Amino acid sequence: MRVVIAEDLLLLRDGLIRLLEAHGFEVVAAVESGPELLAALTEHKPDVAVVDVRLPPTFTDEGLRSAIEARRSRPGLPVLVLSQYVEQLYARELLSDRSGGVGYLLKDRISDVKQFIDAVRRVADGGTAMDPEVVAQLLTSRERDAPLGTLTPREKEVLGLMAEGRSNAAIAARMFVTEKAVGKHTNNIFAKLGLHQHEDDNRRVLAVLAYLNG
Repeated sequence: MRVVIAEDLLLLRDGLIRLLEAHGFEVVAAVESGPELLAALTEHKPDVAVVDVRLPPTFTDEGLRSAIEARRSRPGLPVLVLSQYVEQLYARELLSDRSGGVGYLLKDRISDVKQFIDAVRRVADGGTAMDPEVVAQLLTSRERDAPLGTLTPREKEVLGLMAEGRSNAAIAARMFVTEKAVGKHTNNIFAKLGLHQHEDDNRRVLAVLAYLNG
């Protein structure tokens, strides 16, 4: 699986290269600025890009902007964004085209190697990997919305795990309940939020994120 990395901190960039290569990925380019990222994505057409939000020359949202521009020319290009903090605006921007193959993780999550590698692979496969903190803030920002207010605490917990990209089986294992119980909760959630139910995990996640994204 071919990867392009965009990270301006040398130590973290080298660490990402070593980590990904140790798990069978081929790093075809590792760059440190927005313009370099766009050029690398255009040239190499990777299976997935791991991108820091803030890159030179502006150190604002250069990485995100370059990734979004690349996705316009290559719809569905898988992008996993890394950020130091939860920034809802960036999360919403990334999710705006609703085409899947996106992820938003806090940089702290890289230290959990299994979780990070799983997120990269999930995004590369066209899935979604949202940081729990991002999901929590998206939920909080819509707490006053009437349909969300009708969810039980248990249903909100399931919704949060669903939005992270977890399957019913994974949610059941996390919550120490049966998969059947999770299925009942998800049915209730979709009914209360007025969303169409999907068998496909990624479509289900995208529906939830589209709702949270307003």
